[in-house]
Amino acid sequence: MRTPIAVVLPLSCLLVMRFAGGAEGAMPVFTTPPAISNPYHPFTPDAVKVFHGKKDGKASVIVDLYLETTRAFQLDATSVATHVLQETEFAGGQLVEISHNFFAQADDGNVYYFGELVDTYDNGAVSGHEGSWLVGGPTDPGDPAITANAPAPTVFMVASPKVGDTFKPEDLFPTVDETVTVKAVGLKVGTPAGKFSNSIRVEETTQLEDPPETKWYTRGVGVIKGRTKGEAFGLVASTLAAQ
Repeated sequence: MRTPIAVVLPLSCLLVMRFAGGAEGAMPVFTTPPAISNPYHPFTPDAVKVFHGKKDGKASVIVDLYLETTRAFQLDATSVATHVLQETEFAGGQLVEISHNFFAQADDGNVYYFGELVDTYDNGAVSGHEGSWLVGGPTDPGDPAITANAPAPTVFMVASPKVGDTFKPEDLFPTVDETVTVKAVGLKVGTPAGKFSNSIRVEETTQLEDPPETKWYTRGVGVIKGRTKGEAFGLVASTLAAQ
């Protein structure tokens, strides 16, 4: 059997292939990766966001904690420091999931996604890690063994979103798969936390079984609202200020 070319190429070549064309551009350069200033996905250590909504008929609460800790990932010969966003989700008053998401900003202003570690819960105990993936796979002792190995980071949010922009924050089928398309910009959006200007609307689609999801992002805060079949959430409090 012929060896797949991706197996023998160095990571630097894989990155060139991965980021060629479209919104993702050429291989990203990370000079000061933890300095995330992207207006639609900002990161301020110690910031907190709280969402309220419904999921499968149950009241849901999501708490986003912007942690001070960082984690480094190797891209060929370069070490890239990423920030950690912890997302905790409750449904019907019960803890259902805690995830740790890893982000860095490249010199082009795009925020790149280096992976997600997922702990799902049942009756207060960890029941699985479905959807976990990391650039380079599991390398720390605490990483779940089933964590999928991604060859390169993906674009989570472009620097200047425009209608029609398309990018893939998750691109490791069948573990994770997500395509984002910017549908509208310059919107005013209402949430329980207030009304926000300078917002964008995106649609997330996937090759997996999940239905499409619509999300709204605003400058200075990031995501503020989301809706899909059987689930909706809106921002109720944030220490990040809209711009």
